[in-house]
This record gives sequence, C-alpha cells and structure tokens, in this order.
Amino acid sequence: MLLLPFQAFAAEVLQVRSATLLQVGDRNRNYSVQLACVEVAPDDEQQAQDWLRRAVPRRRRVNLRPEGSSDGVLLARVTPIGDELDLGAALVHEGLARVSCPAA
Repeated sequence: MLLLPFQAFAAEVLQVRSATLLQVGDRNRNYSVQLACVEVAPDDEQQAQDWLRRAVPRRRRVNLRPEGSSDGVLLARVTPIGDELDLGAALVHEGLARVSCPAA
C-alpha cells in the first residue's frame, strides 16, 4: 500500500488491544494500528485502555492518517469519524499519556 502524507483512510475498530493499539478493519483485511506519538505509563495502562474502549467501541468508524510503521504495525493518528480530536491527543489531554514525538 502506498502511503501518502496527510492522506486519510477510513476503517472500523474491531478491538482495543491495549492503551495505544487497535485492531481495525476495512473491506478486505484487518490490521493493527498503533496510535502515533503517544506513550502511556505502565501505571496508567488500564485506565487509558478503558478510556479508549469508551471512545471507540467495536464497529466505530475512524479515519487513519498514517505516520509510518514499526515491526509490521501501522503507526497512525486515529480520529473517530465525526470527532475533531485524534485519539492520541485526547489521551494526552485526559492526562493518561504523554507526547512521544519531537515537535515539528
């Protein structure tokens, strides 16, 4: 798949696997997506995962803005369709994560 900067792809959440890892699917396949540029402390992992499950329940449609990949996992900014704030930024705003990428 050719990934162009700032191009968004729609997918459906199949499962929240951790505080920063989603299993998503589109028409023909499913894959893992790591929220880009956020890091959750081990002490906040369960609370962040619970928050993420409420924010994107199963079958919620999301837009993915790919940022790269690591070990076969897509790194992306993920925004629920109809919302303004991406999930990583929302976790940071809630105090459950910190930004892990340098400012551009």
